[in-house]
Amino acid sequence: MTKHITLNDRIFIAGASGMAGNSIYRKLSQAGYGKPKLGGHIYTPSSKELNLLNTEEVNNWFKRNTPSVVIHAAAKVGGIYANSCQPADFILENIKIQTNVIEAAWKNKVKRLLFLGSSCIYPKFANQPIKEESLLQGELESTNEMYAISKIAGLKLCKALRLQYDFDAICLMPTNLYGPGDNYHPKESHVFPALIRRFYEAVKQSSPSVTCWGSGDPLREFLHVDDFAEACLFTLENWDPSGADAPRDKDGNPLYHLNVGTGKDISIKDLTNKIASETGFSGKIFWDKSKPDGTPKKQLDITQIKRLGWESKISLNEGIKSVVKLFQEEINKNSIRI
Repeated sequence: MTKHITLNDRIFIAGASGMAGNSIYRKLSQAGYGKPKLGGHIYTPSSKELNLLNTEEVNNWFKRNTPSVVIHAAAKVGGIYANSCQPADFILENIKIQTNVIEAAWKNKVKRLLFLGSSCIYPKFANQPIKEESLLQGELESTNEMYAISKIAGLKLCKALRLQYDFDAICLMPTNLYGPGDNYHPKESHVFPALIRRFYEAVKQSSPSVTCWGSGDPLREFLHVDDFAEACLFTLENWDPSGADAPRDKDGNPLYHLNVGTGKDISIKDLTNKIASETGFSGKIFWDKSKPDGTPKKQLDITQIKRLGWESKISLNEGIKSVVKLFQEEINKNSIRI
């Protein structure tokens, strides 16, 4: 099978300092990409080196560095609290960032672009597990609506450029990610790192109880970021949406975005109990039902990417154990401040 990217490609990872971007960088490096002696390079400019919100700066950067492959992993992200408090920031910044990168990639004749979306693009009450064609078939979850709309806009921009200009843009929609490099901010993190931090602090302070948001009943799917990075490399190398054997929807139309997940979900309450146990917390757990739950169930249908030949490898139990251990090591090194 002919690979769609090669070791001599010049690859730009937008958002390389984030959890997903950094894991993708590690995966590419491990696979032999970015070696100058082979003519390759991996660009990972920091936000100080390249302001993705500045259109002119992004265009000039592309002209100077001429990447041949772009991976768009940059985004303003956060949990329910952050999305609720900063709705304008979430839609404005994400639309600006992704439009700047995608348009510059197209104008500068990048041969392949990968855009990373999110499972929150799907309707709140989509049929489960959620298929790719569920997009825009219902109302979005209100707690992250603005972020979801920005991601839908990015996905549709990629599709439009492919249809009108034959620009080779592909899109992946991951489920909830966790792993090395996650954000443990007390108010702006997602549920997985927020729980690890909360129970770590409870153990440290000998707290008899911990209160968590919502009922604990919603079901969520969690994918280790290293598994996701492997999916990114796999699809960059192997997926051609216009190919005869490419994934298609129920009507036989090509799919331009694919779901990425484990195919398994877990209740927030069960996840909480697992994380509490792994951190050594043995007190009581209370649930504040006055706080929002979000979507009741969100599990992705991963049939299409499995047909291509990819599936996840890291179990949730294994992932929790490794991430809690890493978190504690980072705390001890003062890499994470509590």
